[in-house]
Amino acid sequence: MKAYELIEWLNEHHPQKFAEEWDNVGLLVGDDQKEVSHVFLALDLTEPVLDEAVAAGADMILTHHPMIFSGIKKINNHTFTGRKILRLIREDIPYFAMHTNYDVIGMADLSANYLKLQDTKVLSVTDESGEQQEGFGRVGKLPHPMTLAEFGKYVKACNGLADVRVYGDLDRKIETVAICTGSGKSMIRDVMAAGADVYVTGDIDYHTAIDTMADGLAIVDAGHYGTEYIFAEAMEKELKKAFPKLKTTCASVKNPYTVL
Repeated sequence: MKAYELIEWLNEHHPQKFAEEWDNVGLLVGDDQKEVSHVFLALDLTEPVLDEAVAAGADMILTHHPMIFSGIKKINNHTFTGRKILRLIREDIPYFAMHTNYDVIGMADLSANYLKLQDTKVLSVTDESGEQQEGFGRVGKLPHPMTLAEFGKYVKACNGLADVRVYGDLDRKIETVAICTGSGKSMIRDVMAAGADVYVTGDIDYHTAIDTMADGLAIVDAGHYGTEYIFAEAMEKELKKAFPKLKTTCASVKNPYTVL
C-alpha cells in the first residue's frame, strides 16, 4: 500500500483533531506516495531506534512521541534531530507520529485495561462534540480493594516494570484509581475532583508529590516510559488486524534508565 493509505486509516481510527494545539502529529518526514510493506513501531525515534528500523528493513516508522515539537531553522548533521531527519530522507523512510491524539483515542483505555479497571470514565475531558466525552486518562474501580503497598506491586506486575515510586500511607485501602500515562502532573486537580484514592502517572516531581500527599491523594509514579511503552505492541495488534499482509516490527523494549 501507499503510505498515505495507511495514514488515512490511522487518522480515521485515531483522529488528529483530538491532538492538543501545542502538539506535532502526523507525517513529520517523508513522501506519502512511498510504497509501504514493513512498519516499525516505537515509543521514541532515538538514533539507536532508527538504526534498528533500518537494520530491520522497515520502509515506514510510526512512533508515539514526535521527534519534532517546535520549528527547526537548520537541518544538518550537528544535532541529533538533524541527523535523524537526514537519515530518514536518505533511507527514504516516511516517519509518522501520533501523540496526544493517541493518548485520547487509544492510550487512555489501554492503560486502564492493563490495570483491569472497571466502570471507567474520562479523567480530563477535552472533547464533547461526539456521542460520548473524550479526553485524557481514566478513572475506575479495582477488581478488588487492596492496600497502597499491594497496589504499587500490582502496577509493577501489570505493566512489567522493574520499579515504581509510591507516595502515601502504604496501609491505606485503595479502591478507586485514576490513571494518565506519560507526564500527568497537570491533571491532579481532575483526579481529586473525581474522588480517586490513588493516581498512577509519570514524571511526578518531589514538591508536587508531597503537596499532593498533604491533600490526601496517594500517587504511584510508574515513569513516563513505564506507562507508555505499551504503545508499540498495542499499535502492532491494531495494524495486524487491519492489514494482515503488512509486516510490523516493534523496537526493542529498553527503559532509558537502569535500576541499580
